[in-house]
Amino acid sequence: MLNSKQLIEITGISRATLNNYVALGILPNPVVKSPPENEGKATRLGYFDESAVDVIKRVQILKKQGLSMAGIAEEFGGRRRKSSVQETALAAVHQSEPSLGEHESLTSLCLESSIESFPGPAYMVNNNFELIWWNDSAVESFFGDNRDMPGELESRNLLKLLFEVQPASDEATLKEILAPHIAAAKKRLSKSGLIKIYSALGAQQLTLLKSIYDDVEPVLKAPMAHYPSILPAKDGSAELFDLYVCFYREGILFTYSPVSLEVDFLLEFLSKRNQVINELLKKRQPYLTNVTVMVADLQSSAKICSELPAEEYFELINDIWQQSEPIFRKYHGTYGKHAGDGMVYYFFPQPDCDYRLNAIQCSLELKAMMRRITQQWQSRKGWFSDLLLNIGLNEGQEWFGSFHAGGHVEFTVLGETINSASRVSDFARNGSVWASKSMLNQIPTEKRKQINFGITRQTQHNEFLFVTDTYASLGSLLDDTDRNNSKFRDVGMLPITELRDFTGDVSIGTA
Repeated sequence: MLNSKQLIEITGISRATLNNYVALGILPNPVVKSPPENEGKATRLGYFDESAVDVIKRVQILKKQGLSMAGIAEEFGGRRRKSSVQETALAAVHQSEPSLGEHESLTSLCLESSIESFPGPAYMVNNNFELIWWNDSAVESFFGDNRDMPGELESRNLLKLLFEVQPASDEATLKEILAPHIAAAKKRLSKSGLIKIYSALGAQQLTLLKSIYDDVEPVLKAPMAHYPSILPAKDGSAELFDLYVCFYREGILFTYSPVSLEVDFLLEFLSKRNQVINELLKKRQPYLTNVTVMVADLQSSAKICSELPAEEYFELINDIWQQSEPIFRKYHGTYGKHAGDGMVYYFFPQPDCDYRLNAIQCSLELKAMMRRITQQWQSRKGWFSDLLLNIGLNEGQEWFGSFHAGGHVEFTVLGETINSASRVSDFARNGSVWASKSMLNQIPTEKRKQINFGITRQTQHNEFLFVTDTYASLGSLLDDTDRNNSKFRDVGMLPITELRDFTGDVSIGTA
């Protein structure tokens, strides 16, 4: 018999192609067993009958003759090739309800399915490839039965975990496991960005990552990608899977479906993108992470509400939310739990940009947006009221999780970071943006030089002068005679500064 490495060397095909031939039924499932000591470091290898060489050569001839893989699979009595993942996903986007087709019972099962019924290993990562959700099957297959994942998000980095739990694997097997993940990362991460995230890895591991990054084809604009995969079963045999990679704004979902399933009910379920991501977000595990919190309040909202009919006030608030949504999306803001007509958004570390700068640029764009909305409503109503968002920013390391109320999910950060951001927003006036000193100090010096920030001071001639690149304790900026300022007592010593402009590159692709 020939092991998989020998078969690949003899025929010149790739490991992915070999997996595909097995998935299509062109080749039988390999026999997985421990190799002799002279066959490398791998603890287990898949073995094929020597006739597999002739089968592969025949496939290559048929391909040159123009026969499709579906036709080749039929000639060898294999499985019917599944329809393109991209075609299925795009079809689902354009259909209000997918067709049930001939397998109505299984498709009905799909309609009632949830992420809890995924038939194989499944896990979701954020854009830094840190685990935010996983099922028990993923723990058993990939994470060394480590069900107690650390709370610190950086310790849940998927590729680091895969390196740790696969130390005995030969390089080819490890490369096969990593390749689909690197291809998914390549959709957004540059090679330098990838290496920056994994700079703590050993030299051999970094070399392997660079090699895979250069070899894999990037996933372009498809909402889903598909890879044939072979995973070892508990009894030591090989089990064939279809790996589906689904891309969402909030992260990337990897789910393995056994090829033995006759109908793509899992694929149809994955095509229901809103349903899937809502379930994933509900089940997302709480984690400790760095975060910038933005709290924005509409100034004099009670006065504005009293001046407008109820239906127009709701129209105004909805107008603000609708125009702000694409700005938050642009800068990777995550909607948070809030009360009333204010806004709470969270900005988390990103692989290709500075999340603190994202929050700053987002705040300044919201300020410009409010000027446009003010002009529109002043012209419409003939009034002189200004519409102003007072914004407070703060940065820290906090626990991030969610609250569930029926089918509604709200995300929140627990800790002093959001409390301080809220107080800074309360302090801000006239549509200004204020941030804590600790947040700005963490921005690289060259980028910080591009931010116009400072404190307005009163001179001895009672003139007001904006002094750039300075801070002040919040308490020192308050009017001591105003009794309403007593609510700021607990943050009186917090150093803050006003942000007025950002003169750097407004693109978000620069770290």
